[in-house]
Amino acid sequence: WLPKAHVEAPIAGSMVLAAVLLKLGGYGIIRMAPTNISTTLVYPMIAMATWGVIMTGLTCLRKTDLKALIAYSSVGHMGLVASATLIQTPWSTSGAVILMIAHGLTSSMLFCLANMLYERTNTRMLIAMRGMHKAMPLMTSYWLIASLTNLALPPTINLIGEIQIMTTLFNWSPLTIMMTAMGATITAIYSLQMFMTTQQGHLTKDSKETYPAQTRELLIMLLHALPILLLTLNLELIY
Repeated sequence: WLPKAHVEAPIAGSMVLAAVLLKLGGYGIIRMAPTNISTTLVYPMIAMATWGVIMTGLTCLRKTDLKALIAYSSVGHMGLVASATLIQTPWSTSGAVILMIAHGLTSSMLFCLANMLYERTNTRMLIAMRGMHKAMPLMTSYWLIASLTNLALPPTINLIGEIQIMTTLFNWSPLTIMMTAMGATITAIYSLQMFMTTQQGHLTKDSKETYPAQTRELLIMLLHALPILLLTLNLELIY
C-alpha cells in the first residue's frame, strides 16, 4: 500500500511521508525490536528485506510514472534500513540512522522535483517530460544532485549509510553481498535513466511554453540540497 499512498497523496503528503513518517517507523523498529530475537525469525525477514530491494529496483526500471518510480525507489531504500535494524549491532544501527536521514532528504527532494514537472506538463509520464533541461536549465542541477545522491554517489552520506549496512550484512552472512550489490547496481541504472529521460532530448509540443523555475521552488530545492552537502562534509552533525 505504501507506493500507492505515495502516488495518490498530494505533494505535501508525499514529502512528509517520505521524510518524516518512514523515519518514525525506522526509529520504532530500532527502539522496540527485541534484543533476543530468534535466528529463525531473523533469516527470513532479512532475506525478504534484501530481496525487496532487488524487486523494487526492477519495478522502477519499467515504470513510466515518475512519481511511482520515486515511490518504489523510496521503498527499496527502506528495505536496507529494515534489514540493518534487525541485525542490531552498533555498526548496523548507525548505518540505518545515516541512511534514513539521507533518504529523507533525497526522496523528499525527488518528490518535489517531480511535482514541479507535473505542474507544468499536467502529466506524470516520463516520455512527456523529456527535454526539461532546455525549459528549466537551473532545475537540471538539482535533478542531477538528487539523482546522484539517490544512487549513493561517493562521498555523499547515502553511500556512507549503504556501505555500513552492506558491510554489516556481509559480516552477518556473506550471501547477502549478492543481493545488496545487485540492488545497488539496479538503483544506479534507474536513477540515471530517470535523469536522462526527464532532462535530455527534445521538448514536446506541449512543453515548449513551460515557465522557468520560481524563486520559492529554488528555495525549497536549496533547503534540501544544503543539508545533504553539509552532512557530507561533516557527518558528525548527525551525532
